Amino acid sequence: MSFTSWRGTVGVIKPTYRPGSLEEFIRLLPDGIAVIPLFLGIRRGTIQEFRDTLTAVEQKVGELVEIGVDLIHPEGAPPFMLLGYAGERELVERWQRDYRRPVITSGMSQAEAMRALGMRRIVGVTYFKGELNDVFAQYFVDAGFDVLAMEGLEVEFEMVGRLSSREVYAHTKAAVLRQERVDGVYMLGSGWRVLDIVELLEQDLELPVVHPVPARVWAVQQRFRVRQRAKGFGRLLAELPAVAR
Repeated sequence: MSFTSWRGTVGVIKPTYRPGSLEEFIRLLPDGIAVIPLFLGIRRGTIQEFRDTLTAVEQKVGELVEIGVDLIHPEGAPPFMLLGYAGERELVERWQRDYRRPVITSGMSQAEAMRALGMRRIVGVTYFKGELNDVFAQYFVDAGFDVLAMEGLEVEFEMVGRLSSREVYAHTKAAVLRQERVDGVYMLGSGWRVLDIVELLEQDLELPVVHPVPARVWAVQQRFRVRQRAKGFGRLLAELPAVAR
């Protein structure tokens, strides 16, 4: 079985059934790029639950190969960042050998986006707490970034989608202003509905901002050799900078 579209088909593996990010992703993709989504059904957002999903992720990778997609994108920072930067790459390389399909994780797309925008000293904001934020920070340190802070916003996992983007704006701006010599902002997680403040943050802080959804759209375009700019969602999609080699 093989389903194709004229500019390429990407298979995404969504960690949760949370609405929002899939719709945003599809709306921002250029016409002709098709999306086939599969879901894991994560509900609690705990470290153990994230660790337990990797076997299920690989099963979904195999399913997408059978469907015949051109690119596989397992989403979600925690399941892969818990492996560490090097561990994630080892797993992805094995999948690419075994399944003969290109695979890119959220962390990989976001690190690539940061490099393309010239970001080195970053402030991260998340909707997770405690130990997970330390894991996220270490992932990007190992990827070559100077992580000045990785600050979580206090919210229950299932309530993330109800956060006001204005509240996230205030949290992000305060986190950045607590640091010195910041050259980029990283917003971890697709669960919060904050695309409307990405460009506003860039304007007010005079810094590039990487958010998972625009980073996902940019990474897919890079791999499919498509260059369709979109304004209103930050520099990454407005400029489509090349992957830094």
